[in-house]
Amino acid sequence: MNGGPRQVGAGYKSQYLRFAYPALAITAAVIVFPWAFTVYMSLHDWKIGQQREFVGLANFARLAGDERFLESIGHTLYFTVLAVLLPLIIGTAAALVFNERFPLRGLFRAIFILPMMATPVAVALVWTMMFHPQLGVLNYLLSQLGLPPQLWVYSPQTVIPSLVLVEVWHWTPLVMLIVLGGLASAPTEPYDSAKIDGASPWQVFRHITLPLIMPFLLVAAVIRTIDALKAFDTIFVISQGGPGTASETINLFLYLQAFSFYNIGYASAVTIVFFVLIVILAMVLLWLRQKAKWS
Repeated sequence: MNGGPRQVGAGYKSQYLRFAYPALAITAAVIVFPWAFTVYMSLHDWKIGQQREFVGLANFARLAGDERFLESIGHTLYFTVLAVLLPLIIGTAAALVFNERFPLRGLFRAIFILPMMATPVAVALVWTMMFHPQLGVLNYLLSQLGLPPQLWVYSPQTVIPSLVLVEVWHWTPLVMLIVLGGLASAPTEPYDSAKIDGASPWQVFRHITLPLIMPFLLVAAVIRTIDALKAFDTIFVISQGGPGTASETINLFLYLQAFSFYNIGYASAVTIVFFVLIVILAMVLLWLRQKAKWS
């Protein structure tokens, strides 16, 4: 006998751990080290081409008094709330429609999800042309309806709603697909009982459909919230954070600090604050997701 059961088990365990070492090394190199280095940089006053200087939490204290950064937080939250709620509402309505049986339903479903297949930069370039005050198709359509033209992304008052319009067009199909999955897995017995009891369509939706699809809606909300918070390419291509700083989100503020002003230490502090914000919001949504009961 080479040893007892414990020794044999320990030997097998050590052999299994050897297979995990490469994955742990890759994880450390790709995830742990970059974050540790970001924390290290955030504690320094570091500009590209200059000597770094340890400043402790001074970068974070500077953020607390930076009006431009605080405005970018407001812009990010405003954009996120609209870019999450509107796709949830429209996507749920679309899912209810496409869940019904009608001729060419598959074709219309395929057409509806086409925007989701396009890359964000391509979508942004197309919408940039559509937003043009003189040559854009949107103002042409408004003129055909007898409505006055709009400045869209060229006005501080309408730039964020206009950017949200692009997000809604691009990502509502994703919400629709998630909700459709919930509707497809819903039991039919409650609907049969409601039909016998003479419930109205609104009562069926409010008391049967909505509770059944609520877990799926929360999953879609988590995905859309994270995507909207880190949205960069669409906003950068269309408005570059303008006019002025009217659409400058945290991502754009971070980009400018790191790659335009070369304030690496300050940008690293922004990264950490932004990461904490995303984690808090994601945890709240996941908590709500856990509170929802699957039927």
